[in-house]
Amino acid sequence: MTDAGPQQSPPRPKASVVKYKAALRSEMRRKAEEPDINFLNITAMLDIMTIILVFLLKTLGESSASIPQSDDLKLPNSVIRTQPSQEGVVVTISKSQILVDDDSILKLPSRESQIQSGVGARHKRKGPNDLYITPLGSRLQEARKTDKAVRVAKGQPAEQPSEAIIIADGTTPFRTLSEVLFTLGQSEFGKYHLMVIQAKTRQE
Repeated sequence: MTDAGPQQSPPRPKASVVKYKAALRSEMRRKAEEPDINFLNITAMLDIMTIILVFLLKTLGESSASIPQSDDLKLPNSVIRTQPSQEGVVVTISKSQILVDDDSILKLPSRESQIQSGVGARHKRKGPNDLYITPLGSRLQEARKTDKAVRVAKGQPAEQPSEAIIIADGTTPFRTLSEVLFTLGQSEFGKYHLMVIQAKTRQE
């Protein structure tokens, strides 16, 4: 009986050059490293900050509908049925001070003094007969810049006048209220909302 010897496997078919190059390119692309990012993209960060700012302003407007009453601040009654505004800088005139949002701007003199000369000559721009309240105007100009930035971010015209929500004590002298309104107008605030307590029935 003769020995047939080890069996030889059939030769493997040779890959074509085209397939080899395609496989090589595919492997090179798979193992390629991602390029390093050497810059900071702040566009997304600005978008997030704008959204947060709009949310805070919206929350501020909604919270103004619930005003805590005290001996220093009691809102006047009204039979008006419209809903309170949800937008605008909040200007509060209590018996003792004027505030913008939660920041105290100035202390008010006595009621008798306010009837004669408003908030007082030392807070005026041109003496006791002037209507412009200097510290209030400075604070409102900052609020106006912020409102312009929000309008630009929302795609709205920045030239439109800003809005203000006025929370005034029911016994506020007309002279003091007039000075606050004049200062708002000089600071490019052209629309005002006066917060009141809604009365159930019309008083005869």
